Amino acid sequence: MATTVAGALAGGALVIAPAPAVAAPAVDVLLAEVYGGGGNSGASLTNDFIELGNKGSAAVAVDGWSVQYLPAAPKPTSAWQVTPLTGAVAPGGRYLIGEAKGAGGTLVLPTPDAQGSINMSGTGGTVALVRGTTALTCLTAVDCLADARVVDVAGYGDAVVREGNPASGASNSASVARTSALADTDDNGADFAAGAPTPLNARGQGPTDPGGPGEPEPTDARIHEIQGTTRVSPKNGARVTSVPGVVTGVRTFGSARGFWFQDIRPDDDPRTSEGLFVFTGTVTPQVAVGDAVKVTGKVEEFYPGGIGIGGQSLTQLTGATWVIHASGQALPAPVTLDAATLPDAYVPTGTPSIEALALEPSKYALDLYESLEGQLTRVGESRVVGPSTSFGELWVTLEPTQNATAQGGTLYAGYDAQNGGRLKVSSLIPFSQEPFPQANVGDTLTGTTTGPLTYDNFGGYALASTTLGKVVKGALTPETTRDQKNTELAVATYNVDNLSPKDAQAKFDRLGKGIVTNLSTPDVVALEEIQDNSGPTNDGVVAADQTLDKLVAAIKAAGGPTYSWRSIEPVDGKDGGQPGGNIRNAFLFDATRVEFVDRPGGGPASAVGVRKDWLGRTQLTQSPGRVSPADPAWENSRKPLAAEFRFRGKTVFVIANHFASKGGDQALDSRFQPPTRSSEVQRVAQAKVLRGFVDELSKSDPRANLVVLGDLNDFAFSPTLKTLTDGGALRTMVDTLPANERWGYVFNGNSQMLDHILTSPRLTRFEYDIVHVNAAFADQASDHDPQVLRVHPSTGNDFLDCLERLWEELFERS
Repeated sequence: MATTVAGALAGGALVIAPAPAVAAPAVDVLLAEVYGGGGNSGASLTNDFIELGNKGSAAVAVDGWSVQYLPAAPKPTSAWQVTPLTGAVAPGGRYLIGEAKGAGGTLVLPTPDAQGSINMSGTGGTVALVRGTTALTCLTAVDCLADARVVDVAGYGDAVVREGNPASGASNSASVARTSALADTDDNGADFAAGAPTPLNARGQGPTDPGGPGEPEPTDARIHEIQGTTRVSPKNGARVTSVPGVVTGVRTFGSARGFWFQDIRPDDDPRTSEGLFVFTGTVTPQVAVGDAVKVTGKVEEFYPGGIGIGGQSLTQLTGATWVIHASGQALPAPVTLDAATLPDAYVPTGTPSIEALALEPSKYALDLYESLEGQLTRVGESRVVGPSTSFGELWVTLEPTQNATAQGGTLYAGYDAQNGGRLKVSSLIPFSQEPFPQANVGDTLTGTTTGPLTYDNFGGYALASTTLGKVVKGALTPETTRDQKNTELAVATYNVDNLSPKDAQAKFDRLGKGIVTNLSTPDVVALEEIQDNSGPTNDGVVAADQTLDKLVAAIKAAGGPTYSWRSIEPVDGKDGGQPGGNIRNAFLFDATRVEFVDRPGGGPASAVGVRKDWLGRTQLTQSPGRVSPADPAWENSRKPLAAEFRFRGKTVFVIANHFASKGGDQALDSRFQPPTRSSEVQRVAQAKVLRGFVDELSKSDPRANLVVLGDLNDFAFSPTLKTLTDGGALRTMVDTLPANERWGYVFNGNSQMLDHILTSPRLTRFEYDIVHVNAAFADQASDHDPQVLRVHPSTGNDFLDCLERLWEELFERS
């Protein structure tokens, strides 16, 4: 709670000015739940209770503090009742204070962290969290909330003492509680909501049956009944009680903590999972693998990332309490996932949503995963197809022969080739106990990896491992392309991943070494994602000279040439990307090998055109220049950068691109099949604008040497690329490679193409290489692999081209 108490010294005394009815600032610990109906008629619990929550990141000592209670409508003779506290409230934890016991109720509180005897009203009253154990004497909201000892106040029902409006809805069967985030707006009516009481102690334990753990408890559902035969639970939104199972995994970190438990008495329907996740938010549940539990809570379909992105839902229990009946119990046998158990087909299609369809786990891979949601699963020795990340995850394939790349990955070869054998592996083991292994594409995850199967918005179905196999390194090493010959022009494209002066020098050094050693110092390098001099700081800066100069220096330090560069500054905030970064395309070039034809007039809003000089030679009106920057297709996106070069007397036109991202597209595992590719609309529009410029240039000079390259953010088989290549206007270089080498980016275990080099038909003598130095490796300078094209530009005359080629071949032989 945030508040200001205004005051002034008068004659040595502090005079308090009138203040709003809010308490002194809280120190992370707040009143989380208040229940006064314990033991009353209609109550499930035998005791009243008060629960504290700590929303901070550090423990807060409450030794010498107290919770105090005042009737809703105090009289002049009314007194605050006091329960002293001891110990501390853990970060993200709860602290339970048991109060008076009544004659009714069936469930007893978990062991309280402090015990009092206050008999609170079930419908109205005030509870205060106080520094100190001396009873308060105030009887009004203004007086009480001006007392510096008061940390927090919860007034419910018709309470006179409260913050803002009182919380409503308290009864013999309902407590008033804050949300799991412990929101505190200084208005009890807004911050507290009525609901079934959910007492939790510091160990995360809920109420217990007075009959003891050996006495059977009734249940209105088993896990397979909650999971059902479709993706959405038939009990979605309902409260279920005493659901039995054995804990199979516990997530003790992050903001989505909780545990999985599994029924040891499964049904015989392969469509219904026997596992379920219990969500506890930022509170670490005090359970262990092997605990036999009975859980009560609300069934909820949670859509990771939001329902609007189109992903699947995760069936879970929220607002849960549980009873531990025994520990050290044997776990159910995990289901093994491998090529033999995984169906060939990925998912049913032809329906707006697959949520309502009955699962067919023997027919579709996505249905098999869903039928095991929350259940113990196991994978054996598997090939890594997505490198490990700093978030502690990697991707394996369960179908090693499915679209394998030459480097050990899994190729994404078409919209109907989702590669259902891909599976993400994460870990429930704290990194302090067992660091997550570093793995590259082509490595092998050996041994056995076991844990509950879950679903998240960063890749879909994932095995949350409690036992993690070992990584055995494969043969993959960063590639190095050959040097270009004197007669070859080497043109490269490289997305340098939001490069700015704020990046560590080590990133610049790695990029510099990569350009010199792995790319063999191309003559021209088209760069994407060059940020301005202040990087992601949104301060109006658009210049990127410091970024580019620092990269040039790193290349020089790595033994390369002193590259020159050209770029055009964008309008602040108009080219998309990371807010404040003002990413743009840029050219590096080796002026000792190639001439940049500078032609003035280029600017952020100025459109480059095509014209002929007085000798009839085609040239750009600006160099560098932006292609149709005012066209709506480029809204909030990078504009193509066109430039004119001269190499050994021949003109070469190069256009650097960075098309709109795939943000907003539905994932391959979407509940909508086929998934919607909404971002594709803008990229196709961009391709049409770029194609129009290419056609204009080609019409002016059908023999023009033209290279179009960059991060087009789309696949070789996409409508975007088809727009550029239809009619033979451009040729995609990736099609000249063997099919199993057509990739330069890895996403969710799929090796795929986003960056491209395309050429005009006139360029017939070339060699193209995707240089795999980043995408397949856990240790990356960028998430994109660079590409290089070594080409012999045409003279524009077939006879002269033939003579030149013969001369070069004779020279090479000699």
